[in-house]
Amino acid sequence: MQENLILTYLLLIPIIGSLIVLFLSEEQKKIIRWFGLIISTIAFLISLYAYFQYNSSDSQFQLVHKILWIKSLNISYHVGVDGISLILILLTTFITPLTLLSTWKAIDKNVKMFTFSMLLLEAGMLGVFMSLDVFLFYIFWEAMLIPMYFIIGIWGGERRIYASIKFFLYTMFGSLLMLVAIIWLAVYASNQSGSFTTNLLDLYKIGPTIPFEIQKWMFLAFFLSFAIKVPVFPFHTWLPDAHVEAPTAGSVILAGVLLKMGTYGLIRFCLPLFPQSSVHYASIISILAIIGIIYGALVSMVQPDMKKLVAYSSVSHLGFVVLGIFAMTIESMQGAIIQMINHGLSTGALFLLVGVLYERTHHREIEYYGGIAKIVPLYSTILMIVLLSSIGLPGLNGFVGEFLILLGSFKSNVLNSWWYTVFAASGVIFAAVYLLWMYQRVVFGEIKNLNLKNELTDMNNRELLILIPILIFIVWIGIYPTTFLKLTEVSAQSILQNVSNNTFYFLK
Repeated sequence: MQENLILTYLLLIPIIGSLIVLFLSEEQKKIIRWFGLIISTIAFLISLYAYFQYNSSDSQFQLVHKILWIKSLNISYHVGVDGISLILILLTTFITPLTLLSTWKAIDKNVKMFTFSMLLLEAGMLGVFMSLDVFLFYIFWEAMLIPMYFIIGIWGGERRIYASIKFFLYTMFGSLLMLVAIIWLAVYASNQSGSFTTNLLDLYKIGPTIPFEIQKWMFLAFFLSFAIKVPVFPFHTWLPDAHVEAPTAGSVILAGVLLKMGTYGLIRFCLPLFPQSSVHYASIISILAIIGIIYGALVSMVQPDMKKLVAYSSVSHLGFVVLGIFAMTIESMQGAIIQMINHGLSTGALFLLVGVLYERTHHREIEYYGGIAKIVPLYSTILMIVLLSSIGLPGLNGFVGEFLILLGSFKSNVLNSWWYTVFAASGVIFAAVYLLWMYQRVVFGEIKNLNLKNELTDMNNRELLILIPILIFIVWIGIYPTTFLKLTEVSAQSILQNVSNNTFYFLK
């Protein structure tokens, strides 16, 4: 196995950067902001180098680096990527510098600790996506909770303490169940192979051989942990509070990357480790996903707060992702993966745009606005493009993901009913209703609040610098998705083939 240090360098850059920030004076706010931006940009450049080193026609994990860590337990520092983890690593390193740049005006308190937390959070997210040892994965999964807890709890809104504790307790509860399942799995593997192991590649061979009654419990423990993180209905109640109370940067990272850790976990662990249980529970999980799609959309319609509306829309959009994963066709799986990226871009941009208004007026209520197109035409235009991408307009990114998911679900032998597709498709219509209705009330018509003429100014250069790269990818994925689909196709096929090989008797 080739030892490659690229991923280790990528992981170390934000960790070292966060530690250096601690030695800077709190008074040096400008230097700290620039330093955080430079470090996260270097991480992005390294991830781009990893992308160009990656061979997308090979389904094996690549850029692997492995060092024995705890010899007595056979636990290793073991990192590597396939196409699925690489595209999520690229999303993480792309979103983080933009998010840091967006805080230059909004965050003026404890800038040093904020930058430290953001860089540490980036390292935790990267570690989750590149870990090939379940023990190492769990370390990064838990470590990521701490900086996010402080970002919500220190720089959040009025109810930030309540929201941060709720976020922490929900995700910690799910994590502990996963820890029990990891120990159970490793002990079972030691009985089968004669040695305790947390190597994911070894566990991939052992997981499908676990007796079905035991495997179901392990699957449920892993699934519950990931379902809370996604979040899948009915485990979503922590999300609106966390989104609304978090600062704009926290909401962007939460929507852009953190939620994807849950859907990534379903693909990386649940399907290949427990294929029989994944097929067994696919229908129930898909029904929960569809309930989430419709419920999230209906609740979004009645939200008076723009940020809360976008938060509930995440429940709806991520329901599509979960449906695509458990439909288990190559189209639905590819759609689910590209929809993770789409959601990160579109919903991240929506939170940034809501943050732009909030920075100027300190109001997020829809009724406070009206007719702002006459005051901020450039802002209104960008908001329209991002909303249309979130709705799934052909030519923009959202359409590609939702179309592939619906097509794959329709053809799915696992779900074996087109009713899943019919009900899920209603979410596309509902999304158009609540997003365009919000746009109409905020942007069109007469200016209802004369204070807006003094409070609002159009997008500045810094805000355009943040949003234009996102808009480029929104259009790029919408017009030519092959660039991104070919990166993940072989990896997605490999996972589905593994499920198929171990469950053919389920699908007869």
